[in-house]
Formats: sequence, C-alpha cells, structure tokens
Amino acid sequence: MVLSRRAAALAAAAVLALTPALASCSDDGNASGEQTTTTAPPEQTAEPPGGAAQPEDPAAARTEITDNWTAFFDPDTPTAEKTALLENGEQMAPVLAAFAGDKNAAATSAKVDNIDFTSPSGANVTYDLLVNGDVALPDSRGTSVLQDGTWKVSVKTLCGLVELSGVTVPGC
Repeated sequence: MVLSRRAAALAAAAVLALTPALASCSDDGNASGEQTTTTAPPEQTAEPPGGAAQPEDPAAARTEITDNWTAFFDPDTPTAEKTALLENGEQMAPVLAAFAGDKNAAATSAKVDNIDFTSPSGANVTYDLLVNGDVALPDSRGTSVLQDGTWKVSVKTLCGLVELSGVTVPGC
C-alpha cells in the first residue's frame, strides 16, 4: 500500500508539474482554419477482420513507435525533436517549449509496454509513465499515429495527460 501511495504521489507531481506550463500557453487559434485530427481512443477502436489493421511492416513500425515514444518522453530530447515526434507538433510547440524548463517534467520519462495496431496508420500504446525512474502511472494508454511518414505520439495522448491535471488547454 505504501508503494502505491508513493506511485500516486509521484504521478500527481508529474502531472501537476505540467499545469503551470500549460496554463501559460495562449490560444493563437489555428490561422489556417484547419481542424486538428487525432485517432480514436483505444476503447473506440476495433480491428477489422483478417488482420488488415496493421502497417505493411508491423515489426519496423513497433520499433519506430517505441523509439519515438521513448525519445518524446525523454527529458534530454531537445524540444525541436519532440515537436517532430508529436502529431501536429508545430501547433503544439508552445506547450512543448513550456515543458522544456520544468524541473519535474525533466524527471519524467516513459517505457512502452505494448503496441496494438488499429489501422495501418494508427496504434494503441500501453506504457508506464516514470518519474525519476520509478513507475508513477503504470499501464497508461495512449495512441500513436503515422503522420508524414513518421510514427508520432498523438495529440490525444498529450491532451489526456493534460486532462489529468484538470487544466483546459486550447487545442486539447
């Protein structure tokens, strides 16, 4: 019980650490008027019969998703690289830049545990969110999308983590 309380406290610290950075972001709107698209949450996806829900090379896609998620959540990854690893990253760049200087966010990382493809360009990702190397949010669920030839962390995943903090952020 002590361990689960510690994990919950670490998770809360990680999520709450993001709150000031997210709250400080302004909504400059989408100048082009385009809508941001994200994948459906895991509970709303279903694999079509016959296994057509996989990319052409599932092993390579799994490797890329794992590598990209690890890099995205790695505190040592430069913000510009994180922007390239996030769906619609340019639109979310101000949020990512705000995270860059946060000491608590710098202690947060992720370990991908499982990947289930929902389509040739979408996947459900099960991962552990770590704080200082300790599992803070085990068996977390997110999504990855293939965008511009790269498997990226979905905006839906980032927004899901933001929602845990209770903050409303434009674009989420």
